[in-house]
Amino acid sequence: MVCAVFYTADDGVLLGFRVQGHSGYAESGEDIVCAAVSSAALMAANTVTEVLHVPAQVSVKDGDLRFMVLPKDARQCRDVFSGFKLHMLSLEEQYPDYISVNYTEV
Repeated sequence: MVCAVFYTADDGVLLGFRVQGHSGYAESGEDIVCAAVSSAALMAANTVTEVLHVPAQVSVKDGDLRFMVLPKDARQCRDVFSGFKLHMLSLEEQYPDYISVNYTEV
């Protein structure tokens, strides 16, 4: 199962996310759930760092992407993070056995 965790500040502002795991929906290379999650996560991360030019802490390992911005930069990233969250919630609704979305305050 893919686990998407959104990092929030104590006021609820999104600071970043972590996506990890493999969905198991299909074989590697044919898994549309993993492809959708990976593509959206990378688009969000690249938009923040390359388009908005907001520095971020990024960690990428096989099946695990962690991405977080500083609280002072979070408002600038709000729309990107909100769109990514909406996409993840939609995938969770469509594929509840293969993806879960959670939140953690940091």
